[in-house]
Amino acid sequence: MRKILVTSVAVLSSLCISGGAMAQAKSGEIRVLLANHPYGELIKQSIPQFEKQSGIKVNVESLQESQLTQKLTTEFATKSSTVDVFMTRPLQEGKMFAKNGWYAPLTAYDFADYPKNIMGAASFGGKPYIVPLVTEWQVLYYRKDLLQQAGIKVPTNFTELEAAAQKLNSEAVAGIASRGKGAAAVTQLSSYVYNYGGQYLDKGTAVFDSKAAVDALRFYGKLLGTYGPKGVTSMSWENIMPLFQAGKVAMWTDASVFLGQIIDPSKTQVPVENFGIANFPAGPKTNAPFIVSSWGMSVAQQSKKKDLAMKFLDWATSKEMAIKGMVGNITMARSSVWSDEVVLSKINPGLIETRTFAAKNGTPVDRPYMSAVGEARDLIGELIIESINTKGTSANLEKMAKDKVNQVNGLLKDTGEYGK
Repeated sequence: MRKILVTSVAVLSSLCISGGAMAQAKSGEIRVLLANHPYGELIKQSIPQFEKQSGIKVNVESLQESQLTQKLTTEFATKSSTVDVFMTRPLQEGKMFAKNGWYAPLTAYDFADYPKNIMGAASFGGKPYIVPLVTEWQVLYYRKDLLQQAGIKVPTNFTELEAAAQKLNSEAVAGIASRGKGAAAVTQLSSYVYNYGGQYLDKGTAVFDSKAAVDALRFYGKLLGTYGPKGVTSMSWENIMPLFQAGKVAMWTDASVFLGQIIDPSKTQVPVENFGIANFPAGPKTNAPFIVSSWGMSVAQQSKKKDLAMKFLDWATSKEMAIKGMVGNITMARSSVWSDEVVLSKINPGLIETRTFAAKNGTPVDRPYMSAVGEARDLIGELIIESINTKGTSANLEKMAKDKVNQVNGLLKDTGEYGK
């Protein structure tokens, strides 16, 4: 993910951690792996400050999310790793890493400032292993000017969403966009499934072949297949965002974390005042969009420098650093920063409003929560592509869904998680 910079350096520098906020550590070196994520970039930029205050030398590497997971998996599995601290995705690799013993327990860390539902995916066997960094929830981004010109109010339910997409759609502008690239689209489909009354898993059993889940798949496919951008089945967020910023998409459902980039004047061809953010629309059954901790930070169990690693973890996940993230429009997991006066004076009110709604009504997972989540996402991704390609009319979708459910249940059985 590209770096978000929507505020002045002067504001960020005013939030520096005081010298007394961190105990001095003995000189030493640690290896830190970060994701190419806005908060990973913020940490990377701030490391010289940490090194000066702590006396610890930080050897840092930044990788794309899939490359990060692959590198960590390879190093940990071969017991050759020298990684001390790393960013991690609780819902993507958390169960697998915990099961393999790759996270060090964080029993001495104070988690009082984190929402309990988010901590559910950061703890295993009653012990915490991940510090949540970034939280995100699904929202509706839209073009204020286009809706106003068409005489359309901001959609609040799926019926209104489809009607608006149809009216706004043209050769020049897609009525709506969301991820269509197979596995990458699973997280964004999730809120549609929840709002139809469905789930991916229920008590360790795959259930996305239910009528509610298939109806959601059909609706998602109809929207994107009929009113989405051309080639949407090869698009994830990084492909859709430039189209939205270029004025070629009228509405976009995706994670709240992208707002800072969308309204960065240096990154968009559309006047920033024409962009809006709203609650994800309600479905036929409910409105329970996902709200998750997309990224966290952990100490490696294999680390031989856990004392130094914990000093870095405490700094990188501190309230002071979280405030820096919030001022940069990165939606942090710490609860207290959402009421900080500096943050409230800088952050977009739409983020606060949509987070308040999602925190009260949202679902704390956005994918099948299981060890073999990558394989499960691939299987569900095939259903998404089938639905988009047929504009939601596929005669084979129910049969395909049952087949994929059986395969996901097989994965759950292989890892000993079925029915649990």
